Amino acid sequence: MLESLLITFRETLEAALIIGIVLGYLKHTEQPKMRNAVWIGVGLGIGGSIVGKILFDLLAGGFSGRAEEIFEGITMLVGAGLLGTLIIWVGKQYNSGFNLKDHVGQQLHNRGWWSIMLLVFISILREGIETVIFLSAAGFASDGSGSLIGAGVGIILAIGVACLLFVWSVRLPLHRFFKLSGIILILFAVGLVAHGVHELQEAGVIPIIKEHVFDINPAVAADGSYPVLHEKGTVGSIIKGLFGYNGNPNLLELIAYIVTLIVALTAWYHATRPK
Repeated sequence: MLESLLITFRETLEAALIIGIVLGYLKHTEQPKMRNAVWIGVGLGIGGSIVGKILFDLLAGGFSGRAEEIFEGITMLVGAGLLGTLIIWVGKQYNSGFNLKDHVGQQLHNRGWWSIMLLVFISILREGIETVIFLSAAGFASDGSGSLIGAGVGIILAIGVACLLFVWSVRLPLHRFFKLSGIILILFAVGLVAHGVHELQEAGVIPIIKEHVFDINPAVAADGSYPVLHEKGTVGSIIKGLFGYNGNPNLLELIAYIVTLIVALTAWYHATRPK
């Protein structure tokens, strides 16, 4: 039960936070009609996850091994690209003028619908299929009602955390909300790039070059359990799922993380600095 709870909590939280940030923009800029783009993206993402898993089970025996790693790597890089464009857009709107609220609302109305829908769709699709994969790998089907309950509780907890953050964030002034959401999106995008590179390396698409540049993971317990801060532990796995944390990265993965972080922060700085 605990394992399925952690899996669904970890995989649901990132998508829920991204949805919460998007809804926060719409709330701040008084664009309630744009919310249908969010919920359409959610519906398409859930439907796509179910259909994709069924089709892959029928045609190729399921997402496993190299196919799973390639799928995860590509969808992570696509998701990072979408988040990157949103980060730049947020920064430009933040520095667009005095009446920020009206300006952002107009920009969302003019060209934001498809971008919002696509971002939410990709987020839900990736997390949905990964959740099914990880639950299957953990023996979800054979664990009975306990795992079903754990999975459900994990989803509810993740949505609850995202809702609390949403309620708190919409009380912030718009300029502070823009700064906070921009930082969160940068961390998401950078983590996705590093994690995507790692998955493609596991699939043999990208070379590893040098394994384990450093290792800060706590030692595994004598009974084989992972400490909470280990990348496979309770807390570490959640941080890894959200921000791409890896306690023992390889050289190319570390380079991808650092370069992406520098590029994203530089772009954010130039987009938001006073003019």
